[in-house]
Amino acid sequence: MLLSKRLLSVTALAGLVLLASGFRGCGGYKAVTKSGLPGHIKTVAVPAFQNQALRYKIESRFTDAVMREILRRGKGLRVQSETKGADAVVDGTIKSFAFYGVLLDSRGRARIFEVTITAAVTVRDQVTNRVLYDNQDYVYRGEFEFTDDPRSFFNEEDPAVERLSRSFAESLVSTLVNGFGVNDEP
Repeated sequence: MLLSKRLLSVTALAGLVLLASGFRGCGGYKAVTKSGLPGHIKTVAVPAFQNQALRYKIESRFTDAVMREILRRGKGLRVQSETKGADAVVDGTIKSFAFYGVLLDSRGRARIFEVTITAAVTVRDQVTNRVLYDNQDYVYRGEFEFTDDPRSFFNEEDPAVERLSRSFAESLVSTLVNGFGVNDEP
């Protein structure tokens, strides 16, 4: 009885912390019929993100996720990795990667971890030579859980980073296709 009250209070506290920190699920989104990008942008370059977090392959996962999401939702936009010949460029840097235990099991070991990734993203229109979007503190949070059974244990950090990269890409591309105040007129 005491254990389930304690678990309930710890779970409620973890939920409150996640809500207070602005965590939102990667829930569905509506498809849009018009891009928020200026009409002359037909090709978007997504060069490899920079990795200041020093986490193995994290930059390639975020770069790939953004490219896939632009292809999926970009309404016919072409995507390439080279900036030459592109109408717009998405530059990104993974600035930090951290994970913290947020829920302990009955033995006092961390069971659920929160992952926080901070990135810098700039979208430049190479035709008009202006910045369309700039966010130097793009913060993403997610969580992953370790199992109690060591026989079925596997490292959940890798899938957590994959989920976070998809969530990051969905949010960024949604901002691009839904618009962010860019006026297509000169």
